[in-house]
Amino acid sequence: MSRTPPMRAVTLLAGAALLATSACGAGSAESADGGRPEVIAAFYPLQWLTEQVAGPDANVTVLTAPGVEPHDLELGLQQMTKLQDAALTVYVKGVQPAVDDAVSADTAFDAASAVTTIPAGGHAGEEGHDEHAVSYDPHIWLDPSRLATVAGKLGERLAAADPGHAQAYKDRAAAAAGALGGLDQEFTKGLSTCASKTLVTAHEAFGYLADRYKLKQVGITLDPETEPSPKRLSEVAALARSEGVTTIFTESLVSPKVAEVLAGEVGAKTAVLDPLESKPAGDYLSAMRDNLKTLRTALRCTA
Repeated sequence: MSRTPPMRAVTLLAGAALLATSACGAGSAESADGGRPEVIAAFYPLQWLTEQVAGPDANVTVLTAPGVEPHDLELGLQQMTKLQDAALTVYVKGVQPAVDDAVSADTAFDAASAVTTIPAGGHAGEEGHDEHAVSYDPHIWLDPSRLATVAGKLGERLAAADPGHAQAYKDRAAAAAGALGGLDQEFTKGLSTCASKTLVTAHEAFGYLADRYKLKQVGITLDPETEPSPKRLSEVAALARSEGVTTIFTESLVSPKVAEVLAGEVGAKTAVLDPLESKPAGDYLSAMRDNLKTLRTALRCTA
């Protein structure tokens, strides 16, 4: 499936029509549910964080349904209406082109703008796609320490959007940042004494995790929906053999076929490492702890 949504042109036309009729709708940023401000999160990790910071003072909705690959999101008229009327939209520029096109600069918070980003990956002979229309890797939520920084900035943005509850937003942001700081410490300790430092992943989603915890990510592809070239497969297989890689990581929303073929070729097994692009069985914290357990087993960590 293409990462460039086929309905984007229709979406933009719908947005134009919506703007033409917005005067009739009175563009309120408040919910009918007790007058709480409406806040939109683009996809799951941002939904989790926004709910932590918003608490009972704002109504949080998410654009991307559970089990849907967020990169492929297409916006309907109802979602466009929500975006126009929201007090705040929390997104990451470069993940969802349809959202990038639709958000309003005045009411949008690009979470990537709050942290230091790292360059997007690339392989010779491979074409880029919408996810890499930006120069940086957009998967910032896979580093808890960066997400903690986002929490603080989000608290400030919500406080500005709803001054009557400003201190409550800031307090909850500090609590969320504290929980993420604790998770960061768990990862730092858990990955400090590993026999291997190399992650061979289905696609390059884990750059921030690798950057934070001094690991090396080797992605089979940039795009999980694009078949890797034979040359790339050969390169990754050679590296996996030379570095004694015992596990090839797959993802829950993407077919494991290519990773399984590579694992068979190099004598490795496969394991799921969740990029958290969709809602897990638990929540962000529990899913990240599951990832830590998976990494510790695969990388043969002892402490």
